[in-house]
Amino acid sequence: MPTSGELDVEEFDCPRCGGTVTERFWGPCRACRDELVAAQRRDAADLEVGRFEPALHVVPNHVATKD
Repeated sequence: MPTSGELDVEEFDCPRCGGTVTERFWGPCRACRDELVAAQRRDAADLEVGRFEPALHVVPNHVATKD
């Protein structure tokens, strides 16, 4: 007897690589998803975060400057 996971799979063409895949949800195939995740992790590792510098047009509110 098939499980509910086996009943939910469909065959379609991967929108990214064009290969025929059998997946539960429509979208990129497993290989394409793994490639996209690896690219995002690689990009995030190269990201440099600088020190926050407020813009010159930002002024303190009136209550903070009250004498």
